[in-house]
Amino acid sequence: MSIEARLKELGIALPEVSPPLASYVPVMVHGDLAFVSGQLPFVDGEVVTGTLGKDVELDRAIAAARACGMMILAQLKAEIGSLDRVERIVKLGGFVACTPDFTDQHKVINGASDLMAEVFGDKGRHARAAVGVPSLPVGAAVEVDAVIALGSA
Repeated sequence: MSIEARLKELGIALPEVSPPLASYVPVMVHGDLAFVSGQLPFVDGEVVTGTLGKDVELDRAIAAARACGMMILAQLKAEIGSLDRVERIVKLGGFVACTPDFTDQHKVINGASDLMAEVFGDKGRHARAAVGVPSLPVGAAVEVDAVIALGSA
């Protein structure tokens, strides 16, 4: 089954790609690897903002991480044309804006990780980091980047 068919079966519609907020490209392909820049959580056209442990609940943050994962897929598709070229999600890097005593970063980033496994099956299982930080660009609650192995179309 193609990834497009899988997305449709799952009822997943990828968002419109977001332009870069600074001096970088959303995706850099080098050899058989695609490096996807950190993506912010757009839900209903707005960035989910706030700080875990202060004013963002865990469930909202998990959904925000999933939204980051959706934007990763949208950016990747815009760059390479077809998500069927994905051979493996190699690594996700997750960043969670949180208070110093918040310790559930790993649960938050599961939102993106679970999406990759849902869409790609075994090829979506990956290495990962989930890191707490004091702030993120534009006050985002979560940011996720990715390294993805590609094959030919």
